[in-house]
Amino acid sequence: MKTDLMNLKKSFISHPFILMEGALGERLKREYGLDISGTVAMADLIYQEQGRIALRKLWNEYIDIARTYQMPFIATTPTRRANKERVYMAGYSDSIIMDNVEFLREIKKTSGIEMYIGGLMGCKGDAYTGEGALSKEEAIDFHHWQANLFRLANIDFLYAGIMPELMETLGMATVMSDTDIPYIISFTIQKDGKLIDGHTINYAIRFIDDNVSNKPVCYMTNCVHPDIVYQALSHDFNQTESVRMRFMGIQANTSALSYNELDGAKELQTSSPVDWAKAMMKLKSDYHFKIFGGCCGTDNKHMEEIAKRMKQ
Repeated sequence: MKTDLMNLKKSFISHPFILMEGALGERLKREYGLDISGTVAMADLIYQEQGRIALRKLWNEYIDIARTYQMPFIATTPTRRANKERVYMAGYSDSIIMDNVEFLREIKKTSGIEMYIGGLMGCKGDAYTGEGALSKEEAIDFHHWQANLFRLANIDFLYAGIMPELMETLGMATVMSDTDIPYIISFTIQKDGKLIDGHTINYAIRFIDDNVSNKPVCYMTNCVHPDIVYQALSHDFNQTESVRMRFMGIQANTSALSYNELDGAKELQTSSPVDWAKAMMKLKSDYHFKIFGGCCGTDNKHMEEIAKRMKQ
């Protein structure tokens, strides 16, 4: 089993780039009218007929792009808010994690491509302000439940999404490391080159790498525009070997607005696929990013534009 679980690491090393899924949440709300504001957000959509139809259609759109351009593809379970506290509060059982993995695994089986399934985990509090962040010890205790369920489900990799605060991220990385499953850490970052809690990207990478048994496959960021990431990386304190060698991916918004401006926006904030892809390619050429995915505002047109440019 461990040999199979190591395939994502091998793929990351051997391929020049990997395509990650584009937006799910925004599209589920705006294109399908689905309510994802519940206690576990998108994690219980698999128990609704319309939810299953919509998820399958969106993932297959992104898979078709990866197939067309012959790229490895990674997708994550919509479980960022499905932690132990929220799952039990919503009246669900541990099986919600396995059920989400199995649903995505069925899609993988029919994909016909090199595809890896990630178990998405998130911070306990607010990913955009850091409010409610946990200490390292609290995070180990809190996030162990979800990480262990993903381990039992034989997930391909673990993914920590939009993590704003270093000590909770270290706690999550610790439990991920202990599963022996490959994992990726994705930070909430700002144009000042720092996490929400004020630590630089360089410091955060070195701190986590130095304090876990098994290091992440890489670090990345999500829910942020590529121009903001480019500016964040351009600061002298992030012009380091650790950042160049370890910070290598993005799930990008199509709007350059800040987290505060985007959070709860009534209208979709977006830009053209061409403009967005050009900004993404700057991260590839200047900072050697390998993983490219979409977040708020993206759809299959954005993902196809970046896939086409990467293959060129």
